[in-house]
Amino acid sequence: MFDIVRNNKKVVQIVMAILLLPFAFFGVDSYIRDGGAGAGDVASVGKGKITLGEFEQALREQQDRLRPTLGGRDPAVLNSPELRHAVLDNLVQRQLLIQYANEARLGVSNEQLGRFIASVPSLQVDGKFSPERYEAVVAAQGMSKPMFEARLRQDLAMQQATAAVAEAALPGAAAGGRWLAAQLEEREVSEAIIRSDRYLGQVKVAPDAIKAYYDANQARFQVPEQLRAEYLVLSRDQLAEQVAVSDDEIKAWYQSHADRYRQPEERRASHILLTVAKDAPAEALKAAETRAAEILAQLRKTPADFDKLARQHSQDPGSATRGGDLDWFGRGAMVKPFEDAVFGLKDGQISEPVRSDFGLHIIMLTGVRAERDRPLEEVKSEIAAELKTQAAAKKYLEMAEAFANTVYEQSDSLEPAAQKFKLAIQKSDWVVKGGAAAGPFANAKLNGTLFADDALKNKRNTDAVEISPNTLVSARVIEHKPAAQQTLETVTGTIEKFLANQEAAKLAAGEGEARLARLKQGEATDVSWGTPRKLTRAQAASLPPEVVRAVFGADATKLPAYAGIAGPGGYGLVRVSAVKAFADGAEPAEAKALRGQYARVLADEEMIGWMATLKRKYPVEINLAALERKER
Repeated sequence: MFDIVRNNKKVVQIVMAILLLPFAFFGVDSYIRDGGAGAGDVASVGKGKITLGEFEQALREQQDRLRPTLGGRDPAVLNSPELRHAVLDNLVQRQLLIQYANEARLGVSNEQLGRFIASVPSLQVDGKFSPERYEAVVAAQGMSKPMFEARLRQDLAMQQATAAVAEAALPGAAAGGRWLAAQLEEREVSEAIIRSDRYLGQVKVAPDAIKAYYDANQARFQVPEQLRAEYLVLSRDQLAEQVAVSDDEIKAWYQSHADRYRQPEERRASHILLTVAKDAPAEALKAAETRAAEILAQLRKTPADFDKLARQHSQDPGSATRGGDLDWFGRGAMVKPFEDAVFGLKDGQISEPVRSDFGLHIIMLTGVRAERDRPLEEVKSEIAAELKTQAAAKKYLEMAEAFANTVYEQSDSLEPAAQKFKLAIQKSDWVVKGGAAAGPFANAKLNGTLFADDALKNKRNTDAVEISPNTLVSARVIEHKPAAQQTLETVTGTIEKFLANQEAAKLAAGEGEARLARLKQGEATDVSWGTPRKLTRAQAASLPPEVVRAVFGADATKLPAYAGIAGPGGYGLVRVSAVKAFADGAEPAEAKALRGQYARVLADEEMIGWMATLKRKYPVEINLAALERKER
């Protein structure tokens, strides 16, 4: 479906990458909550500042996002200087954009704001904006509509600023062609692996080497601090499951909100798009009009050929492969000239060429669904779910403060809170300090609070921690194991295996480099090559970077060309037996996509340069002491 987002994908991606806009209605509470005061500022940006509380909140959110991706890696990376600096840099960029937007008097009218809010799927019911859903979502986040709308105006103004800069990046045809040729150059590649495990029998690890490695790497053999806990969860979703809604309540809601369940007229159409820039010169427009007239003349003779002609001539990549089909849509989904034409046609009728900002459209109406009222039975489950959500949101707001007070005031046990709020006390598996964990303990703040002295030594309930929007958790330590050093005897086998693999990999690399040297000299070498396959840089994105560098870094002036890659599992040999240059001409879909990628790369560079300019305009000062301070 051709629409604004797809046709302005470059702008949207840049804006999202820089701003990480927080009004998507997941985790919106963290976006609107003010940082703590009195602890000093982490940075000043022009006339603005970034507080320690604001920084710590943003850091916790990023840690929570990254924690599930750690796998077996050291959890200490979640509080590394690199991550802390990256989080602060994002906050600085946001503050720069806010100040620029304010100074440039970029604003959003009430009408624009209303249209945007009405377009958010999370606030719609059956494709229509729901005031009740809007109020419930905002209220459930513990904020007022004026506060939410003020923050939303600010973010939309920042989008205006970044979009203008991104659109100014114009890729040069020659440079773009060279980049495209490099990406789509095709190489025929065969591989051979000299596996390191073949050399394990030649390796003998001395006991003193094992001890030396243990002494030099004792931190690797430390069992981290860990604990088990019992905990209570108070959540809006949990409360919604307990809410009962009667048939009478559902019926009353249905009758009082009849307009919401009136499904407006929908139409289905196909189109052939000939792209013409909004500000195209008269000659370009005239040429497109002539071509459109020719296509329309063919359609007037044989309307049944619309599918075939759309696939042949349409320049809308989203619908051309489907014969121009745009599926069903209602009013407001398309640009106005297109919409007016569609809703003015009769079923099966083909329009005259219609001009929009995207170009010229030849439209055929392929279906009409009349407006209808959805019956109560059809929407009964939707209404019940919405009434339960509303009731649960209200109940959660009423209970949250009382829950927090109860676990704090009666901190020797979770039982009083469990009985008062009818919650089940749950027990965790072993939780590692600062490490990856399941369930609520993946939350960095809850994890840190549990390992604090008050929770460990005094076995008191933790404060109620909001681990996600509308979800509070309080926990209590029931068993604790301090960090401990594994003995040399315990880990000797592990170290011996590691050192043996290291030595075997060195032997494999030595053999591989020797064979590579002989291959490059043209000497006969006993190598068992795999089945040849064809690769381009664009297709090789999923391969390890070192493999891509080896394949496309090999000097192909004389074929076959060879390259080698050392790795922990052995040594890889690569043979390039053929090279096919990309011929710039009628471009496949992949080439068109790559040109768009190149344009986005240039736009990213333009944005980086602009941000550097803003930093000079609004000087940035970092409080390193506050930045490096670990969260309490």
